[in-house]
This record gives sequence, C-alpha cells and structure tokens, in this order.
Amino acid sequence: MALYAELHRHLGGSVVPRILWRYFQRQNTDLAQRFTEYSEFEKFYTRSRNTLDEYLELHTLVESVQTAQTLPYFIYRLIRGAYIFENLAYLELRYTPYLRTSEHLSQSERIEQMAQIVEIVGQASRVKDYPIVTSQILCMHSRLPYEVNKAIVDLAALAKGYVCGVDVAGGDAHYAERLDEFVGLYEYARSLGLNTTGHLYETPQGCYPELLPYLMRIGHGIHIPLKYPELLKEVAQRQQCLEVCPTTYLKTGTLEDIRQLKVVFDRCFEAGVDIAICTDNAGLHNVRLPFEYENLLTQDVIDFKQLQACQDAAFRHAFAWPHGQRPASLLTGLLQNEAIDRELVVRSP
Repeated sequence: MALYAELHRHLGGSVVPRILWRYFQRQNTDLAQRFTEYSEFEKFYTRSRNTLDEYLELHTLVESVQTAQTLPYFIYRLIRGAYIFENLAYLELRYTPYLRTSEHLSQSERIEQMAQIVEIVGQASRVKDYPIVTSQILCMHSRLPYEVNKAIVDLAALAKGYVCGVDVAGGDAHYAERLDEFVGLYEYARSLGLNTTGHLYETPQGCYPELLPYLMRIGHGIHIPLKYPELLKEVAQRQQCLEVCPTTYLKTGTLEDIRQLKVVFDRCFEAGVDIAICTDNAGLHNVRLPFEYENLLTQDVIDFKQLQACQDAAFRHAFAWPHGQRPASLLTGLLQNEAIDRELVVRSP
C-alpha cells in the first residue's frame, strides 16, 4: 500500500457529510429538522459555490458544533477515515482554535481556553488503531482582532508538542486593509522559531507579495504561476512549496475547469517549485486525497512521474515529519513506534 502525506486539511472541512448529518440527527435538533434527509444535506453541503467567501460560510456550520466536548468524536472519525480510505502516513490539521472556544465567554477567557482546545485536538489525534503521524497548524484569521491572532501565534510557540506551524485564513481578499498587521505577525512568528504557511494567491484578489518572504509554504498559491510567473524564481530560491488543492478551486468558482491547473503544474516544474497536492476540505468536497490524484491524472493535468514528485514533495516539506525520510511501501516499524508521535521534533524554519 502506498503512503501519503496531507499538508493542507482544515479541521472544519474534514468532516464527511454522512458523519456530520448523523451527528445532527443524534445531537442537534435544530439542524436535524433543517436536514431531515441525508441526500438533501449532501447536496447542500457539497455543491459548488459562486465565491470563496460564500464557500467559507460552510465552515461556520461545522465550527458551531466542534466544541471541546465534541472534538474527540469528530477527530476519531477523521483519523479512522484518513487511515483506512486514504492511506495517510502523515496529516497536518489546521484550524482556528479561538473559533472552537465557548462563545459565552469573554475574549480574554476564550483566548485562555484555546490551550485546552489544542490539547484536546492533539490527544484525540493519537489513535493507536490508526497510527498516523499528526500535527496541528494554528490559523490566525482575517476576521479576528489583532489581540486574538497574536495570542494564536504565542500559543503555537508554547505548544510545539502538538503544533508544527501557523497560518492565516479567512479569505485572502480580506488581508489588504490589515496587511502590515499580518506582516508583523508573521515576522513575530518567525522570530519565535515557528514554521509558517498562509492562504495566499488563491484568488486574483488575494495576491500580496509583501507576505511571501515570511512563508515557508504557500497555501494554494495558484495565481503565482497563473498571473505572476515572474515570481516563481524567487519562490524557488526560497524553497517554498505550493499547497495546491484542486477540487477547492472548482467548488469556490476560482477556476471553471480542473484542466486550468495544467499551467500551474507545468510552470512550477519548469521553475523548480515544489507542489504538494492536498484536499483542503476533504469532507466538504466529499473527495479524498487519492481521488485528487486520480482526477489530475485522468484529466491529463499531470503524469505519473509528476504525481510521484508531488507526493515526495509533501513529505519533504512536512513541518513535523522526520526530515528527509519517506515511508516504506508498507506501514511497518516507523509508524508503529509510538515514540515518533510522542517525541516528534518539529522542523525549524
């Protein structure tokens, strides 16, 4: 069995529709009444949206039920599915911890509760029956105040046993009015020795070259090769990897056809820029990582040699995978050794 690494998956978008619908039926009366039939819910949950902002509204539906009490329920099923159906050896889960805290608390109390959320996610991700190496990326958010975003960076630095890096999410078009603020936060994160990635160049409205020098990986980044190929030389020199999530661009209306990504892959390979193929929101799309691979192959976006290069790049750029190591073709000693999960050393920037 082949083993894969997933570098860009959101906790909020990772819950497959069937699991979420069953949870609504058992635990949430209001949502159960709204979606009485599974087929109706699946159609609503997985359909394409017109814009990225409209698409991101779906995250609030899941975030509202991912609490300190329920996170273990959702994460166990996520890890089980990733191991059984996707053959993942390594998984980085990203999310905004503040959005999983109790809404009735004050801002300072919610900031304090974030550490508990990180620990819950970390402990729940360690499932002996499904030995995937996991780590967390904590997301700042374009719609959260500076004090909360800085607290997220501080927490990432304090919780390196669970956390491998920081990100900024919330729709890249919304960074513009606070660009200096996010530059400062990324500079601060790097000063703390944190690994960095960020949702950037996903849409034509989210292209900010000012942020690029502070990132080790670029979340999406497809509009660099599409619109600003002159930047690829600098991206290659910094050894930055693009986290390309093919189905997302169809679901958000960013691209009309997956074959438009051929330019992205061709220009990146020509420039020596690594790409890791990711799912972004595997549950929200109902498309798991092997199917992302298959779709790119069958649509002639990439060939098998390029696919292998992308799979290798995912392990090479993983923030918390033992540096320079690629898993064997069978799940043996390395992943069965629990010490790797307990004593994993996060790669420094």
